[in-house]
Amino acid sequence: SLASQLGVLPSDFSYAGIKDKKADTSQTMVVKNVTIDKLKAKQSSIQNKDLKIYNLRTTTQHLRVGQLKGNHFSIIVRNVSKHLKDDPEASLAERVFGAIENVKEKGFVNYYGPQRFGLGLNVQADQIGLALLKQNLVKALNLFFTPEEGNDPVNKAKRHFIHTEDAKATLALMPEYKTRERLVLRALNRYGNSQEGCTRAWLSLPHYMRILYVHSYCSKIWNEAATFRLKTYDTHVVEGDLVTCDKLEQDHLSRNNQVHVVTAKDVESGNYTINQVVLPMPGNSIQYPSNKLTSWYEEALLRDGLQGCRFRIPALQLNVPGCYRPLLARPRQLECQWWEGKEVFCTKEPDLPLETGDALSLSFSLNPSNYATVCLREIMK
Repeated sequence: SLASQLGVLPSDFSYAGIKDKKADTSQTMVVKNVTIDKLKAKQSSIQNKDLKIYNLRTTTQHLRVGQLKGNHFSIIVRNVSKHLKDDPEASLAERVFGAIENVKEKGFVNYYGPQRFGLGLNVQADQIGLALLKQNLVKALNLFFTPEEGNDPVNKAKRHFIHTEDAKATLALMPEYKTRERLVLRALNRYGNSQEGCTRAWLSLPHYMRILYVHSYCSKIWNEAATFRLKTYDTHVVEGDLVTCDKLEQDHLSRNNQVHVVTAKDVESGNYTINQVVLPMPGNSIQYPSNKLTSWYEEALLRDGLQGCRFRIPALQLNVPGCYRPLLARPRQLECQWWEGKEVFCTKEPDLPLETGDALSLSFSLNPSNYATVCLREIMK
């Protein structure tokens, strides 16, 4: 890892956000206790690991997660084809450009993307988060180690743990790059598989990793609430909605940003638009809309056994205040290019053969915590 190359701890790095694993990404990072000369000396060996370091400079301030204005994306969609229900005589390019203009004009529903929940088919991160919120730490750990289909080394190791509960043997089987699993297994090997041992195992993970599972569950509830909100009220602003008060600057995820409950007078006067409507992600410091969504949130939490949940897990030092998230998102600087029947080069995997077919190149910027996968899904649906 970069930390081991530089002789520092992973906690010595600070950054504004987590990037997609399966992508070419770039971002600004700050690392403590490393000089520019040391970075330059290690530059060649680091770049042999598919990492590039540039724009080196000194600073006196660290970065914090969320300290960014957004993300910019460049994406190529290959082998674009019509849906079965599309008019076979219609132009595919016109269909695509029409969808892009629609997203430019109206935006898209600001759902959390699939990567928020993990790629597992048997267990997803939100299920682990729900078990943690119920403070069932043993069940959460069993879900954490539930294997997927296949006999790759990771799933073999997980399957061994589920069948034997032998943390030491499982640790020997678990690949080195599975940092999270190995931290938990080391703790279980040391403290045992009891309730206390499971607590210690969860605490062996950094705070941001522990809270990630709980946030995943809360994000699932937000996605479901957004679907219900649009099905019930469409894109109309209605009495009881929550809106951001500042019509110019919306804090994408701030729980401290003041929200306003829409009144009947507001609706009559047209004071607010759908672009200012926010929905709460569950927590202990937010308020809920004062319309049909009130009972919807109550029923959703009751369904999951979280009635009366305080959204605190003292044993794991976790507190979930909640936050507000805009119902709709809108891409900025959205540009596109259409290639019809052209060979498109794959920069990520240059050894792959060139592909011939209709392709769409997109570039756009999104606010923090908006998902490019969700924007792309809206364009392609």
